[in-house]
Amino acid sequence: MEHRKLSALLLSFLLVLLAAAVGRAQILRGKSSLHLDASSQIQPDRLYQQRNSARLRKSKTQLPTSAVAPNAQTGELAGSRITLIDGYSFEVNEVWKDGTEIWYRQGKISRGLPQLSVKSIKPIFRAVEPPLDTTVQVTTVKQTLVAAEKKPTNWIHLVGGARFRVDEVQETADGYWYSRANLSIFLERDRVARIEIDRGDATTPASRGSDWTSGSPIIDQRIRSNGSRFGVDPYLVFLVIEHESHFRPRAVSPKGARGLMQLMPATARRLGVKNSFDIAENIKGGTQYLRELMDMFGGQVNLVLASYNAGEGAVLKYGRNVPPYRETRDYVKKIGKRYGLAGRETADGDSPAPRR
Repeated sequence: MEHRKLSALLLSFLLVLLAAAVGRAQILRGKSSLHLDASSQIQPDRLYQQRNSARLRKSKTQLPTSAVAPNAQTGELAGSRITLIDGYSFEVNEVWKDGTEIWYRQGKISRGLPQLSVKSIKPIFRAVEPPLDTTVQVTTVKQTLVAAEKKPTNWIHLVGGARFRVDEVQETADGYWYSRANLSIFLERDRVARIEIDRGDATTPASRGSDWTSGSPIIDQRIRSNGSRFGVDPYLVFLVIEHESHFRPRAVSPKGARGLMQLMPATARRLGVKNSFDIAENIKGGTQYLRELMDMFGGQVNLVLASYNAGEGAVLKYGRNVPPYRETRDYVKKIGKRYGLAGRETADGDSPAPRR
């Protein structure tokens, strides 16, 4: 009886060895690359993917989870390593169980092995590189660009206390050339009190609300509030006042124009200005007048300026064109250029004929 049991055990062992030899012969015929890894364990269910192939049986099942050992590796799954009972191992792209066989895929070729010939299946993980942290690089680039963009702030202080910011300024024998928003403009020397160069942080772009001042907080506040009230650019009001009176509230012209915006008495009465020397009344009346001219000439600033200097009647007389008066044309040219008017300036030879 014991002799029969011993014979049965020996026969079982020989059958296992035979199955392993058959599986190894199949691997060698497939020319698969083989590697040795005798310490591997079977990985969880996610390694064994369902595949529908006409060459394979439809009933694919996973290996028992009791045979799966915990795996602490992390990364991207790149494949699996199959180790046979005789220690022979090789890498595959995919592995799954189908009945009593272990099937694997290498590239486009799929093959099966007897389950008894497989000792273990171990997943192969490929390390995933963490995303490149570009925060420091971007910050460094931004800091470099900001440092390169830092330029000194140039302020031109006019006689009377007004000042405005420009991009660049150059002194000549007769005065100063300054650039502002791609425009090059000349100022007579007797109008400039001094040039101030501020070499502090000038990275904030200049705006028309912050790069000019009359030198008087009261006048600045009245210019901004009335500009907002009547819908007129405060910077245009600032330029008109600077040219008309140089911010002197009690200025009087030889023709009788009065105050900061040099209102003629008849115009002042029509606008409801009782005291042209009062800062608040004068700026309110002058800004209201600019608004009326804007509406009359469709927002054409050159015609608005010409009307403010020569009267709207003169502009209408010459067919809604700048009149051929030298004073008016210089007025439009100087203020318009500083304001940034685009387009071709009217030449002396372009004088329009008056309408009859």
